[in-house]
Amino acid sequence: MRTVKEILKQKGPHFNFIDADKTVREAIAVMKAENISYLIVREHNRYAGIVSERDYTHKVILQDKHSDTTVVREIMTCDMPIVSLDDTAEQCMKLMNSSKSRYLPAYDGPDFKGIITIHDLMRAAISELEAPGAQPQEHHENLLRDYWI
Repeated sequence: MRTVKEILKQKGPHFNFIDADKTVREAIAVMKAENISYLIVREHNRYAGIVSERDYTHKVILQDKHSDTTVVREIMTCDMPIVSLDDTAEQCMKLMNSSKSRYLPAYDGPDFKGIITIHDLMRAAISELEAPGAQPQEHHENLLRDYWI
């Protein structure tokens, strides 16, 4: 299977950043404009976590907070398991499944390199299965079928 480094290279540079002190309304507006489900949160120009649609629904809407007065720092997710550039897509799938996470920050040593999403992993698995001469492997199919969503 492909590595995190290969997936991030194909995905291209990450550009979906927002500062932690911006309002949730600003974050949601960027997600809508870019048609994405999460933003990478920065504090002092360093990775601090992510803010996702799920964070918005669980930590703003369901807690009766206001998106124009709540800042991203208050709702961002920053306790996700991390992966290295050498980890495989299969390792990432297993980690996402065991941690019930949809996003994995990727690091090269101490340096943040990007976010691996469940969608990235599904695209990688599908492209591997569609590759010329590829033989479907039962455990890959089971990983995709059994993945918690």
